[in-house]
Amino acid sequence: MSGRARDDARAAELTALQASLAAEHAAVYGYGVVGGRIGAARRAEARAAYDAHRARRDALILEVRDLGGQPVAANAAYALPFPVPDSVAAVRLAARLEERVAGVYADLVRAATGTRRGAAAAALREAAVRAVRWSGESVAFPGLAERAGEGTGAAGAAPSASASVAPSR
Repeated sequence: MSGRARDDARAAELTALQASLAAEHAAVYGYGVVGGRIGAARRAEARAAYDAHRARRDALILEVRDLGGQPVAANAAYALPFPVPDSVAAVRLAARLEERVAGVYADLVRAATGTRRGAAAAALREAAVRAVRWSGESVAFPGLAERAGEGTGAAGAAPSASASVAPSR
């Protein structure tokens, strides 16, 4: 691989890492909302997901730094894709968060190589499993919106407002 191609691949990987980090920041925020509205029966599940996203977020911060990047900061607040007044809506939000995270990890799988690609694939799998647990539904290609017939979560592309927890402006 030429120097230019290697630099381009590294830039694409860093962009996908930053998108994954931004999605993890949003998921941590979103699970704060989920935790405040979820019923007692699923509270432990929500807490486990919250902890998993915090751990992934922290690992991604280190990976971005390892590639020489400045990790994207979390926003102070995020706009939710719909109101979350009760436990039913909290479950829907949790599923939506996981679908969004799966999408950005699919992009990271495409952009990364080596052990980072394996870690991204594991994160994609974990998010897809959590999405199924929350929603009770699965898709043939989790994280690949173009396969599921939805908009893309591609790194560098703006996700649709209905597909993510967007930064509050």
